[in-house]
Amino acid sequence: MQTSSNETPVGADALIARDPYLAPHRSSIENRLAAFQSTVDSYEGGLLGSISQGHHYFGLNHGSKDGKPGLWYREWAPAAEALSLIGEFNGWDRRANPMTQDQWGVWHLFLPDAEYAGRLKHGSLIKVHVLAANGDKDRIPAYARRVVQDPETHHFTAQYWNPPTDYAWQHDNPKLKGALRIYEAHVGMAQEEGRVGSFAEFRESILPRIAKLGYNAIQLMAIQEHPYYGSFGYHVANFFAVSSRFGEPEDLKALVDEAHRLGIIVIMDLIHSHAVKNLHEGLGEFDGTDHQYFHGGGRGDHPAWDSKLFDYSKYEVQRFLLSNVRFWLEDFRFDGYRFDGVTSMLYHDHGLGRPFSGYSDYFGGNVDLDAVNYLMLANALAHEVRPDAITIAEDVSGMPGMALPVSIGGLGFDYRLAMGVPDYWIKTLKERRDEDWNLAELYHVLLNRRFGEKHIAYAESHDQALVGDKTLAFRLMDQAMYWGMGAGMHSLEVDRGVALHKMIRLITFSLAGEGYLNFMGNEFGHPEWIDFPREGNGFSYHFARRQWSLVDNPELKYRGLNDFDAALQRLDQTFGVADDPFIEQLLLHEGDKVIAYRRGPLVFVFNFDPSRSFTGYRIPMPDPADYEVVLDTDWQEFEGHGRNARNMVYPKQEYAMYSRDQSIQIYLPARTALVLAPVQH
Repeated sequence: MQTSSNETPVGADALIARDPYLAPHRSSIENRLAAFQSTVDSYEGGLLGSISQGHHYFGLNHGSKDGKPGLWYREWAPAAEALSLIGEFNGWDRRANPMTQDQWGVWHLFLPDAEYAGRLKHGSLIKVHVLAANGDKDRIPAYARRVVQDPETHHFTAQYWNPPTDYAWQHDNPKLKGALRIYEAHVGMAQEEGRVGSFAEFRESILPRIAKLGYNAIQLMAIQEHPYYGSFGYHVANFFAVSSRFGEPEDLKALVDEAHRLGIIVIMDLIHSHAVKNLHEGLGEFDGTDHQYFHGGGRGDHPAWDSKLFDYSKYEVQRFLLSNVRFWLEDFRFDGYRFDGVTSMLYHDHGLGRPFSGYSDYFGGNVDLDAVNYLMLANALAHEVRPDAITIAEDVSGMPGMALPVSIGGLGFDYRLAMGVPDYWIKTLKERRDEDWNLAELYHVLLNRRFGEKHIAYAESHDQALVGDKTLAFRLMDQAMYWGMGAGMHSLEVDRGVALHKMIRLITFSLAGEGYLNFMGNEFGHPEWIDFPREGNGFSYHFARRQWSLVDNPELKYRGLNDFDAALQRLDQTFGVADDPFIEQLLLHEGDKVIAYRRGPLVFVFNFDPSRSFTGYRIPMPDPADYEVVLDTDWQEFEGHGRNARNMVYPKQEYAMYSRDQSIQIYLPARTALVLAPVQH
């Protein structure tokens, strides 16, 4: 479809107008749009109809039959031979409550209140017995809302969850103000003791820390029930169940409610890219086949993750997953999602080892069009349920349109994670001496993102903190952290590490995206990696915790790094800099290892030279104004050396430089960065 010069492009034209290199792939984009619209049109009631309300139909739900109130239990298991509901309410008798199958492969059972209200109570343990080609097994209902683990047998069992009163929400969902600044957190490892933490502890002890730092969003990991704690929550078994390790569903609601009171948006790590293989806890071979929820044969197995892969083309799989999207937004009032493993979903080879060096990688036979369609559906639904919902793609491929509206052929995400940035920092620290850093390359990498698509910048996340890798702090200082972090102590290794830790965060925060993310504890340089209890470490919780006592101790340098992180958040709160689209380079001198650039109203100046300080260093300035220092990485409260006086104002000099009519001269110590703002007269 063509548009005249005075018309706004629509559909594929709009996507191509943003990126003319997509023109050869017009038909693929149009086919993507057509498939999406055709799928939505096929749903009775559209996206908000029955396709996203499976949780109100399947599993245990109140209803009536022949005018009598009671509980309906429904389960989709088309190839199964027989199903029966079992549990404490019927003495686990597999013959007591058989189910009936309809023409759609859905099994159903009605339990009248008159007979069962006193037997099937809130908290009662239940399972469904399935007789199928793979034998007979007691399974957890697919739409189970609550799953608990027996402390002695370690077996998981569903609970009928029907509290006598609904949770009374106290606070509305907050509106995003400024750039999205995310504090990524894992509830279980958020306490200092060597054990699993709770939702209540996180609400009482950790949320105040996050609010004090100034983050406006948290991203909660491992919420969906997963049988193996060490999977970090990524091998999900029960998609509608809150992980019982951390408390009851109402405890999670109280956490979300309190975050909202503090003005903090709550984003959930949503795992729809794969599922755990386990037959007893998960969905695998539920009806006796290997192709019910998942692809059959080898295509259903993820070669790198040892997990199962959904068949996104099936109606009931779409209903299961889309209902899951709606469920967490409505029932728990989450404000959005980080979709895990998007790259793995999009490509038949899961993107493994693929460089994604050309546009042909994003179209053609390697692209899983069913997965593309599902992600478009999921994003469209999330924004229909909550127009202000936030969705973030964990995608390393950079598929064009990832963070653009579905209406123009995009996948509909609001943001994409800038996953290449932490990889670049690790590579730089591992392979290059400080004096060999290439600032032009660094500047290019931090700005290398698709025009018009929002990205979340981060120097490191939980991925870089896992055992086998190192956090930036530990990579910079290693064992010196164990003896050299005293506030009054100075060592070359620790001084270097503390300085670069701040500079890396500042340049990433100010250049690499339209939002920012930090993983819990990394803001103050947590000294140790994450290693969940497993056989290899004697099932220890020693590394699955956060040592808050380090940052709370004023005699240690961790306090300064923490305070610097808070100053980063204030920088955006005050100047709105983290999502300002205006970025321009002012100066780059490879020999001096100095770079200066503007973002929004602020000017950022970095001296990455490890030993040379510069007096009277001239910097071209964008505006004819005096400039004052609003942040200095070398301030003493940030464990710097305080080599510049506080409240410095650098007067404008009518000395032209690099096409600018004015410049300033500053003192720029080694391994420091200054942030300057024009003085308002």
